[in-house]
Amino acid sequence: MIDVVIAGAGPTGLMLARELRLHGVRVVVLDKEPEPTEVVRALGLHARSIEVMDQRGLLERFLAHGNRHPLGGFFAALPAPPPEGLDTAHGYVLGIPQPVIDRLLAECAAELGAEVRRGHELTGLDQDDDGVTVDLAGGAQLRARFLVGCDGGRSTVRRLLGIGFPGEPSRAETLLGEMRATADPETVTAVVTEVRRTVTRFGLGPLGDGVWRVVVPAAGLAPDRSVPPTLDEFREQLRRVAGTDFGVHSPRWLSRFGDATRLAARYRSGRALLAGDAAHVHPPVGGQGLNLGVQDAFNLGWKLAAELHGWAPEGLLDSYEAERRPVAGAVLDNTRAQTELMSLEPGARAVRRLMTELVAFEDVNRHLTEKITAIGIRYDLGDDHDLVGRRLRDVPLGRGRLYERMHDGRGLLLDRTGSLSVAGWADRVDQVVDHVVNQAVEGGTEPAVPAVLLRPDGHVVWAGEDQQELEDRLRRWFGTAAPAAVSSTPVSSTAASPAAASSAAASSAVASPTELRAVAGRS
Repeated sequence: MIDVVIAGAGPTGLMLARELRLHGVRVVVLDKEPEPTEVVRALGLHARSIEVMDQRGLLERFLAHGNRHPLGGFFAALPAPPPEGLDTAHGYVLGIPQPVIDRLLAECAAELGAEVRRGHELTGLDQDDDGVTVDLAGGAQLRARFLVGCDGGRSTVRRLLGIGFPGEPSRAETLLGEMRATADPETVTAVVTEVRRTVTRFGLGPLGDGVWRVVVPAAGLAPDRSVPPTLDEFREQLRRVAGTDFGVHSPRWLSRFGDATRLAARYRSGRALLAGDAAHVHPPVGGQGLNLGVQDAFNLGWKLAAELHGWAPEGLLDSYEAERRPVAGAVLDNTRAQTELMSLEPGARAVRRLMTELVAFEDVNRHLTEKITAIGIRYDLGDDHDLVGRRLRDVPLGRGRLYERMHDGRGLLLDRTGSLSVAGWADRVDQVVDHVVNQAVEGGTEPAVPAVLLRPDGHVVWAGEDQQELEDRLRRWFGTAAPAAVSSTPVSSTAASPAAASSAAASSAVASPTELRAVAGRS
């Protein structure tokens, strides 16, 4: 029996496949298309997704194929500079087309042994207490312990499970494609600059070698959005909106998308779960869709692996929906707000002018940027400590840096006391210790955090110095302690012996107390 079948070989499904393989879970990814799509529906990674790649040691290969761009102006295209003091070591957008993201994630998953079967369409499913039977077009079947639908907004898995998808249907449609144009670049730039003063769903961006990425509002709603538009539709709409069709010709691909906003009624039904666009769809303003799906996978992967390996505490797998569904709901709300701000109606234009004034305030700009980039997320974990529920940004350690310690997808205890222990959970949680004396945070007298416990996704689940409290939280997130566990000695960055120094080099030292206090998102 396969451990997990994933329907959909997009960014969400491929990221989930790699996360599961990191924990030794046998994964098969099914995709109905025989080849990866070349349609560029997304153009990059936001800060939190960049952090996710860094936490797993994948970032360098993505950086090699992308370009860094400033973070300003992503909320409803309101003019704003990058905010100062953003709580991340990756304060930029990584411009990289979705087909490249898909290819890199497929390579990363395959390197760990994930199996991707293209041209295999899921047509039916039946589940019982032990697993899920998946029917494929052509009559074949697969048996798995769990099924995850990452198969997009028209998800077959969601439909077969009977999970509702309430929300608002599309009110407007946009044409998207890549094609050549005979107009000279100076003319294109001048026309686009003028038109975008009022029509934000319009643009031509150069891709090189005479090819342009073209975005233009459609004339109306297509009866079937899966049917691509024609080149003549593009020409007609370009002339209507911009007064010229720029001489477009020789399209690489043509597509259309709507602005429907929907959220799945639930993310789990028995042994089947939903992630990515199968669980939520929204207008593409702010560039959040692909990133939201990747982050769904990052939250779900280690929890599903824990369930399969038998050490997951009660409720761990259900915490995926409890945490990620509200995040999706918040994204739907901010895209609704952005869509209204981009309307040409007089009232919306008045609100946009007001918001343009407000975004000039640094706190407003930072708040909106944290929404778009997802670094402001705080899960409600039932603890009012400022850090609990937030992810920690990357920081330098005594040797190396924090995210380098998270490549294996395990929990991590950062300990400044030297007196704490994760004995009993050492097969699931790493520990690093620094014996430097605690000190006050920069610019204040609030005491430093003695220690923090991080989940595999980098979110803080405990902060303090009491061993009993730590063990309570270890049981809550990492299950019961292993029987007859061998007590381990925490690694210290100040150890004097060569053996201890070698061990410390392998495990690293914890960040300074100032950094530990400051590295989580703002309240």
